[in-house]
Amino acid sequence: MATSEEYFNYVMGNISAIGDFTSRKMMGEYCVYFNGKLIGDICDNQFFLKPSPSVLELMPEAERAYPYEGSKTLMVIVDDLENIALLSEVIHRMYHELPEAKKKKK
Repeated sequence: MATSEEYFNYVMGNISAIGDFTSRKMMGEYCVYFNGKLIGDICDNQFFLKPSPSVLELMPEAERAYPYEGSKTLMVIVDDLENIALLSEVIHRMYHELPEAKKKKK
């Protein structure tokens, strides 16, 4: 099941208060970037974050699942999109743990 436009707008609207987010649509689902780094996905009307040490530390009780069939990464599901203070801390801390975006070759 593809993510609905309403859910996508809901997630992006909530997290936009935290900083500079962009997304890329991929086969009905979305990759979510924070300041140019891939932090997670929006798939099947759920918001997933990469399982960085900060995410696992700050959201220890969060459910984990594969965002799509064939995914190799068990990701953290964000259930409370209204808790902007927690999301801000999680995303800002995980940003520093994630690798820099790869530069595209010409």
